[in-house]
Amino acid sequence: MWLWLVIGLVAAQRLWELGLAGRNTKRLIAEGAVEVGADHYPLFIVLHASWLAAIAVFTPWTTVPDARWMALYVALQFGRLWVITTLGRFWTTRIVTLPGAPLRTGGPYRFIRHPNYVVASLEILVLPLAFGQVWIALVWSIANALLVAWRIRIEDRALEERRG
Repeated sequence: MWLWLVIGLVAAQRLWELGLAGRNTKRLIAEGAVEVGADHYPLFIVLHASWLAAIAVFTPWTTVPDARWMALYVALQFGRLWVITTLGRFWTTRIVTLPGAPLRTGGPYRFIRHPNYVVASLEILVLPLAFGQVWIALVWSIANALLVAWRIRIEDRALEERRG
């Protein structure tokens, strides 16, 4: 029961985020923004979908999640919300940059250059651990680290001119 509830809530959250990101992306492009690094974007979709699917498929449905790991996962959602609200209309799941727009330096960006990637990386690690799936946590965390490292290089290059 817990497994399906958690998987359902996480899937619903991700779908809501994709909708929000899609609306923000369309609005930004209409304002003159450009997307870079679109080639690797589908890999993130596959990574996140397969991560959730792996948890669902390989975890016995009667598994009760560890409360400490779940508490950490819930705390990470506040970090995710902090990132989304800090970026506001500029938050997307793609690398979209609007020339001339100032970069956000408040919120979590005061402390970490890429807080969204930190939160998402911790989620990929923590949620499988809540269900005792250490191998899923390790395999998907390694895959995510490789993909995020690639993405950060692309994003940093795209934002270089706006940093001044």
